[in-house]
Amino acid sequence: MPTTRRHDDDTSSVLLHAAGSLRGALSEVAAAFEAAAGFGVTARYGASGLLREEIAGGARAEVFASADMGHPRWFATTGKSGPVRLFARNALCALVRGEIAVDSATLLDRMLAVDVKIGTSTPKADPSGDYAFAVFRRAEAVRPGAAAALAAKALQLTGGRTSPAPPPGRNVYGALVAARQADIFLTYRTNAIVAVHENPGQRMVDLPESLAVEADYGLTVMRSASTAAQRFADFILSSPGQRILASHGFSPTRPR
Repeated sequence: MPTTRRHDDDTSSVLLHAAGSLRGALSEVAAAFEAAAGFGVTARYGASGLLREEIAGGARAEVFASADMGHPRWFATTGKSGPVRLFARNALCALVRGEIAVDSATLLDRMLAVDVKIGTSTPKADPSGDYAFAVFRRAEAVRPGAAAALAAKALQLTGGRTSPAPPPGRNVYGALVAARQADIFLTYRTNAIVAVHENPGQRMVDLPESLAVEADYGLTVMRSASTAAQRFADFILSSPGQRILASHGFSPTRPR
């Protein structure tokens, strides 16, 4: 991660708090920003809800990039940050263990099967968990009773305060599926792309339209931030920044 001096009154790096699913993309964006502007970036990645709590509790931060719009809006509505800007889109999919026979059309049946373990992140602490439970609610319209059944069997394996750290250098979702802690893990497409690359036996299965859930990512700049931090936020939204995000599997932020 770039750590060169900033060329303003504050000689520390731009302080970025960002969703864990952005680690690869924003690390590359930060490197490009340093090359273009000469300012470094120091990043902390984690579950967006937990990062929001850290910042609200006094952790020093300048740019907050969340996997949803709600967590950064909390700072904007309380006057602690500027406006929230949509900067990336993602979508949930199913990361599937290789031995599980499933496609989009049969995904709901397989998730409801008693012998299939479903992994999710932790709702409220991590937006990925909230999106997964939104999938369960959509399943209720397809099959009455599905929402409660899926919520009851879901294993909240990541994104919580006590969730175990992934093996060093490994995608946590792929590692959990490889360890058979989950047969089907509901996670972002960007996470699944990395997991499949690291674990060739795993597969990414798109959710059927009836279950599909998209994720809007929002960023905000704290009121106390430096001009370099504002420039970094603008760079994320610039054409070069957006191209890097797209190369990691994120969707453009043009209006729907």
